[in-house]
Amino acid sequence: MRRFYAPSECFNEDKITLNVDETRHLRDVLRLRVGDEVHVFDGIGNEFGCEIETIEKRSSLLKINEKVSPQSPESDLDLTLAIALLKGEKFDLVVQKAVELGVGKIIPIITKRTVEKSVRLERLRKIALDATKQCGRAKLLEIAETIEFTTLIELNEGTMIMFSERNGTSFSTINPTKKIVSIIGPRGGWEDSELECGTQKGVSIITFGGRILRAETASIALTAILQHNFGDLN
Repeated sequence: MRRFYAPSECFNEDKITLNVDETRHLRDVLRLRVGDEVHVFDGIGNEFGCEIETIEKRSSLLKINEKVSPQSPESDLDLTLAIALLKGEKFDLVVQKAVELGVGKIIPIITKRTVEKSVRLERLRKIALDATKQCGRAKLLEIAETIEFTTLIELNEGTMIMFSERNGTSFSTINPTKKIVSIIGPRGGWEDSELECGTQKGVSIITFGGRILRAETASIALTAILQHNFGDLN
């Protein structure tokens, strides 16, 4: 079933209006026609079976036939991935796989060893939307504004876990919880002062069996482990 996205403000009783981008994809890429059936999700967890009523140049009108269950349900684990800025394609990959693995939010962070100092958030949000369409989720991954690492650990966002190649303990030390912030450092790892700062703020420092992983690999692998231990990948 072809899937499209429309925010809640595009819903009006039993009708949904698709914007120009979704309409272009519907009309020019998929070559759908009036009367064809599609699914539309609202980005906050709801999905609907619809029938195309009209296709215009800059919008399309769909009639809601029924509410349906998303193909990919949301995890019970409220998981946020905070990751030091990566170069373009590497960050693209992390966003795509985070969507597939059920992450709810990504926070780009700047650490003392971060090389990249900015990221194109709109590009990442477009990648997240495309991945959501493909993987069957009905809830959009939130991508927050970039913040400093020291600002992040001051937030009360749930159980915070820093992954480090040294000075950490095993996953068995993590108390079961349904809200976790997984913090991934930059290429070159954390500075000692950052690990000390995290420890002072009550952040758990976890190692990955002594293996040395690239930041993008660690983000994907460790997200899967957390979903397995505390979420729905079990």
